[in-house]
Amino acid sequence: MYDYELIRSRRRSIAIEIDRTGSIQVRAPYNVGNMKIRQFVEDKSAWIDKTLKKIEETRLSDEVISTDRLPSLTETDIRTLTEEAGRVIPGRVAYWAGEIGVSYGRITIRHQRSRWGSCSAKGNLNFNCLLMQAPPEILDYVIIHELCHRRHMNHSREFWDEVGRFCPEYKTRRRWLRENGNELMTKEFI
Repeated sequence: MYDYELIRSRRRSIAIEIDRTGSIQVRAPYNVGNMKIRQFVEDKSAWIDKTLKKIEETRLSDEVISTDRLPSLTETDIRTLTEEAGRVIPGRVAYWAGEIGVSYGRITIRHQRSRWGSCSAKGNLNFNCLLMQAPPEILDYVIIHELCHRRHMNHSREFWDEVGRFCPEYKTRRRWLRENGNELMTKEFI
């Protein structure tokens, strides 16, 4: 079994996060018991092992992470990315909402360390300003993903079918985020 920090909140599902140091955080709803959480962690052991191995290999092959590869972000950089996102994202949301045929509420841009976007039950949308560093097709995928939650507030087969209707390459874009997104999110903030 793994050592992990348990963080309970008003979220709906259990999730596991592993940072670049190999620290494991398990996020869970208040109403989920410890036995179920332990079982979830055990069920995800192959993924945890693979992720920890990848972190260790990176550490061994690259003892000092190159600042060329992961440039630090300043407060000015974050402010600039947030302003750019504020100019770009609302237009893309309006376009895709029209294509998908859904409405939405308020759009908020934030600097987040673990999420690219979210959609509340009221239809309010949150997006990470760091999306401005990703290719435009990745931004569109995240927007489509969140807008499809207006029809399906889950990640069911129906939800993914809906995403696929408007973004047939969603699996490729999701894979890009899995492979490259962590590097964007884990840049040092100075």
